[in-house]
Amino acid sequence: MTRLAEAGRDHYRTRMPRWLYHPVLAGSDLREVETLLEDLRLNTVCRSAKCPNRMECFSRRTATFMILGGICTRNCAFCGVPKGVPQPLDPEEPERVARAAAALKLSHVVVTSVTRDDLPDGGASHFAATAQQLRERLPGATIELLVPDFRGDAEALMLVLEERPEVLNHNLETVKELYSRVRPGADYRRSLRLLELARTYDPGVRTKSGVMVGLGETREQLRRLFRDLAAVGCDMLTIGQYLRPGREQLEVERFLSPEEFAELKEEAEEAGIPAVASAPLVRSSYRARELMENKGKEGRKVVDRESDQGGRKC
Repeated sequence: MTRLAEAGRDHYRTRMPRWLYHPVLAGSDLREVETLLEDLRLNTVCRSAKCPNRMECFSRRTATFMILGGICTRNCAFCGVPKGVPQPLDPEEPERVARAAAALKLSHVVVTSVTRDDLPDGGASHFAATAQQLRERLPGATIELLVPDFRGDAEALMLVLEERPEVLNHNLETVKELYSRVRPGADYRRSLRLLELARTYDPGVRTKSGVMVGLGETREQLRRLFRDLAAVGCDMLTIGQYLRPGREQLEVERFLSPEEFAELKEEAEEAGIPAVASAPLVRSSYRARELMENKGKEGRKVVDRESDQGGRKC
């Protein structure tokens, strides 16, 4: 049995290529994860952003937790997460995330968030509190934090890095030339600078980013993006097909073939990015542990998180 990738299905039923059809995975684990998230009143980017892989991930007993509430303060033209005026932070949310991760027996935990420009630190302290709770309940797990740009606030970023996540992830999302249309509230150079600062402050952290294709970018623009990421020491990159989550978001300009994704992977690696996942349904946190382990084996030297006590600088 197959299903159409859910994002954009009402607009692209006749245009979606065959490689965007994939099997439905369901069962007791899927129901257990959904029930757990509902009982603990937790958001996931899987559901909020209408990720096409969420059924598979839930069935594999994984989820990407989304903190800082469910309302974003920015209005990115590609994103299906609700926008508007957010509610005050829930101080118990970090503990509930850790409870859910422990119940799922996760070995690698991915935490992301909406963007909260209304908060003085952009939500950095909430990220830090969540990482603290995860360390207490799952001391053997690795942690990946997929953070917003904190409006370029280096102190906010350092507050997050003080908790020593194994992976610091921040998505560029698209090429520089499309930012004004796709990410009007963001800045391409500011996002690159965040990744560069992360490696400067903590040389042991593995940095990661993600981009979507099919929004009208050119191949040369993508090559420049790959070189820019390599120049700031980005360790891991995910490349996936943009799928329109609803009628209010940008339309898909083009569907790239699996062969083109394979070519993009080669070009990104040639540019100097050690670990690259590139396929139509790849998303930033999809099979995140596998990509992290691939980088650890084949990429730049990985600093031991326990023995590395120095080397940081602001």
